Amino acid sequence: MTTLKPRMISPPSTLSSVMSLALCGLTLMLCPHAQAETAEDKTASALSAETLKTFKDGVTPFVKTYCAECHGNKKRKGGLDYLSALKNPGDSSTSRKWKQALANVKAHDMPPEDADNQPTDEERQKFLDLIGKLKFLSPKDPGPFVIRRLTKTEYGNTLHDLLGVDSSVADELPDEVFGEGYLNTLSPLQSEQYLGIANEVLDRVLAPKDEPPTELQKRLFGKAPAPEADQRVAARRVAQALTHRAYRRPASESELDVLIHVFDLGIKSKLAYSEALRLMLKAVLVSPQFLFITPAKEPEAGKAIVPLDDYQLASRLSYLLWATMPDAELSALADSGRLHEPAVLKTQVKRLLSDPRSRALFDGFGAQWLGLGDIQDKVFDTTKFPQMTCAMRTAMYDEARLFFDSIVRGNKSVVSFVDSDYTFLNGTLAALYGLEKTVTGPDMRLVKLKDANRGGILGMPGILATTSFPNRTSAVKRGVWVLEQVLGDHVPPAPPNVPTLEKQDKQKTANLTLRQRTELHRTNSVCANCHKILDPIGFGLENFDAIGRWRDQDDTGGAIDAAGELPGGKHFSTPKELKAIIAERKSELARNLTEKLLAYALCRQLEGYDEIVVDHLMETIAKDGYRIQTLIAEIVTSYPFLNHRVQ
Repeated sequence: MTTLKPRMISPPSTLSSVMSLALCGLTLMLCPHAQAETAEDKTASALSAETLKTFKDGVTPFVKTYCAECHGNKKRKGGLDYLSALKNPGDSSTSRKWKQALANVKAHDMPPEDADNQPTDEERQKFLDLIGKLKFLSPKDPGPFVIRRLTKTEYGNTLHDLLGVDSSVADELPDEVFGEGYLNTLSPLQSEQYLGIANEVLDRVLAPKDEPPTELQKRLFGKAPAPEADQRVAARRVAQALTHRAYRRPASESELDVLIHVFDLGIKSKLAYSEALRLMLKAVLVSPQFLFITPAKEPEAGKAIVPLDDYQLASRLSYLLWATMPDAELSALADSGRLHEPAVLKTQVKRLLSDPRSRALFDGFGAQWLGLGDIQDKVFDTTKFPQMTCAMRTAMYDEARLFFDSIVRGNKSVVSFVDSDYTFLNGTLAALYGLEKTVTGPDMRLVKLKDANRGGILGMPGILATTSFPNRTSAVKRGVWVLEQVLGDHVPPAPPNVPTLEKQDKQKTANLTLRQRTELHRTNSVCANCHKILDPIGFGLENFDAIGRWRDQDDTGGAIDAAGELPGGKHFSTPKELKAIIAERKSELARNLTEKLLAYALCRQLEGYDEIVVDHLMETIAKDGYRIQTLIAEIVTSYPFLNHRVQ
């Protein structure tokens, strides 16, 4: 996930001064402090020094021989200078360059085929192996704790769990952009929207001042103090109780002082005690401590890396799996200081995943991973595909969600995402499977599949549709999707000035099938190497049309040729056989999903030491058959999930 620097903007409202004070709660992140070097650190330093020497000695000749002419001090094609990257190869600013080099060299895309000087297969493999050792140059570092704003879904769910209002109260907020990471900014317009929602929520849950309290108001504010009692003392007790739930942690004394200042403003404005409390609650609902997931307290001085406290951990876990605030059990464990214990954490992971609220893991992570987040908005040729109604798009999304949920709740192997013999259908979606006579009605239900070409994410209509063009299939898009989203390979971007199929010479392509027209890209030496890998995968799925229906002929009337060969001499001729080959690559499937889910859980891109963490996770997950709940539990108890670097 993309990590953005915190940048807060105060809203132009009557509460602007209060919110400005409350923003101080986001300044609890401290500067790094010196820390005594441990024996483990010294060993790691020695290992890094040895690895660095090995890397430079092995990679420098390769770069100077095969790369520097185009990617050196004189020329920097694509903005890449690998000679300068050699000076500090383990730095995060250069690690992305090396990952791109790895992808290009692995795909035989670089050096290009027309280059006079080509490395041998042994030289290529040695280069790839050395790039893989870059992670050992990274110090043990969990990365920062990303202060982030609640997403629209999380915000609505949190209001529901806190105050009992329908989560749709947040519908007026703009949707997040899938794949762009967590946002942690507030524009003036957004701040006004949050203030308006807070007013609407309070109008719904609190009785008007001329009516007696409701039960919720009693629960929120308690009994009014006696006439002779100190109202400020009573208000502070109310503030402590409110913030413990709303901030997902105990409020600091300074944070309580801010809220009592708001209460005082209400009293000075001649508001009744309950109305002043209402104003204070409004301040809570528009505070950064509510709208953002923030640190709970300052870490000890002298610490550069500190563990998350149990309150941060409760929020991180709850928003990961439920997209809402911690429930009573999680909060009680945080209060007791026991949540961070590995056995306790793993028990909570199982409990949260068994709850219906865990569908949030698909809505937040799964939909992004599979690329289904924008299925409702994707444009299709309505003349060619009138079936792509709103109901069909919803059914496509629900099929993937229910399938994902069945694997998570059933604690199945991650291989089940590719190789399964069931799915979830209703009457609308069943038509695309040719099962409209056996599956009817609007309700989604589990359906056993007899056709082995179906089953798993590769044969799902929603995914096949999102990897197509509006009016036809795309072997390239489907191939890239399988390589990147399923197997975790990096596919270099297409070079410029390569004509699309629609811009090919029509006279030359008039009698060609879609596959033959696509294969023309291989005549371009710049395109050939990548297309040798990704095209066969896409062609293997060509029996499915642009919305996922089975077919034996393509749009030109030519017979579908789904045969292909993958690296390693793996041959296939049907989607069923292709699916079996990909399912055999268990460790790649599991590592890809582990990396993507860990990045999602940490709200940032993985780099440096994270690669070593993933190695350790893979060792444990493999021993349990790559079961999904084991994967999630190991992520939640991993070093970067439990700790953070102090800013």
